[in-house]
Amino acid sequence: MQTKLTLRLDDELVRRAKAHARARGRSVSAMVADYFAQLDAPPTDAEIAMTPRVRSLYGALADVDVDEADHRDHLARKHA
Repeated sequence: MQTKLTLRLDDELVRRAKAHARARGRSVSAMVADYFAQLDAPPTDAEIAMTPRVRSLYGALADVDVDEADHRDHLARKHA
């Protein structure tokens, strides 16, 4: 059985949520339902291993083309 739920949210937040859902081919209701379903789900191994700060940074460089050589070059310049 499905039940209707009314939420009171800032207009800008609703606009962003709808755009986010549309870009992923989903409804806002489906996204909220998925979020609520995860509230009591046991954490995954990856979530347990990450501190909140690390979790907030996770994926920050997903669209950046860097590799280990770039990191080594950065460290060499930094400590030269």
